[in-house]
Amino acid sequence: MTVNLIQLQPIIALIAGILILIVPRLLNFIVAIYLIIVGITGLLR
Repeated sequence: MTVNLIQLQPIIALIAGILILIVPRLLNFIVAIYLIIVGITGLLR
């Protein structure tokens, strides 16, 4: 079973949203990590 980044994005967004609701201070870290991952995967394509 292969998992694409496109398939992972909604799951990651859902988990990030729940974490932000529980601990709002995580917002900066979650956004920064997400942007770094998207940037790296964009460069590797």
